[in-house]
Amino acid sequence: MDAADIEAVSTIRVRGWQAAYAGIVPRTHLDAMTVEDDAGRRRQWFSRPGRTSRDLVALGDRGPVGWICFGPCRSEMPAPERVGEVYALYITPDLLGRGIGRTLLGEAHAQMGGQGFEASALWVLSDNQRARRFYERSGYRADGAVRDDVYDGITLTELRYRCVL
Repeated sequence: MDAADIEAVSTIRVRGWQAAYAGIVPRTHLDAMTVEDDAGRRRQWFSRPGRTSRDLVALGDRGPVGWICFGPCRSEMPAPERVGEVYALYITPDLLGRGIGRTLLGEAHAQMGGQGFEASALWVLSDNQRARRFYERSGYRADGAVRDDVYDGITLTELRYRCVL
């Protein structure tokens, strides 16, 4: 990913949230999301000096159609091995189920392994059954860690998943 991809990635992320989390995250939160706001935050994040995360895009006929962001694990892990983390993975909603997410995740795993990570972790909303099935088919398992996030006054639980690379 480079700076020219930010607008497309923000579109993928916002539309991905609005599709994947409909019926899970309050509609008021999803409706308030804008590509412009997301792109502004993404530009700031992308240009941060010393940033340790990596961003990859999947390209299709119409430009970027998927995005993954990963880097060092941001939470305490009970095991001693070096753990990476998938921070975000989103695909253009009308292209779900075509292998784009699996390809991006596979490349992220390869790059994490190349950086010396032995395992990968990620967080997924407990009610997001589609994402949980996807990650489980990709070798991830819930490791027992949970955290809560609040969206417009509604508390939602996330589960931490982990896999060996």
